[in-house]
Amino acid sequence: MIVAVKRNKKQKIVKIISLLILVCLFGGYYYYTGKAFEEQQQKELENKKTLKIEEDKQEKIKKDVEKAILVEIEKAVDLVGQENVKHVKIIENKVVLVCEVNTNLDALMVRYGVMAFVKKTLNEVIIAVDIDFILKSKLNAK
Repeated sequence: MIVAVKRNKKQKIVKIISLLILVCLFGGYYYYTGKAFEEQQQKELENKKTLKIEEDKQEKIKKDVEKAILVEIEKAVDLVGQENVKHVKIIENKVVLVCEVNTNLDALMVRYGVMAFVKKTLNEVIIAVDIDFILKSKLNAK
């Protein structure tokens, strides 16, 4: 027995059209997701740049503050006389200078006035200067 199957040209055209539609859908989806991912990457890059700029500004401010404090400590040590200074420490928000008993503090008192806290003991003289005072004087100078 011979069986003959008729194939319709319309079925072939429908299959080709449906395949083209499927390829177009996948292409559109790929294009859309690519664009969305690119936009997301661009936003993340911009956020990273702004964060980097802010961090750089913060680092610069920190370095400027540290430099101002160190310069002020050097000036205070020079005013007292380096040979008279035993220790220099930063405790909380104060710069503490520990000096010999016979240290002349007149120059230091002229510079800082009542903002320098002085305590004289039998073995040493302790001078404390507030860091906030140092920073305010530096900010007002600039």
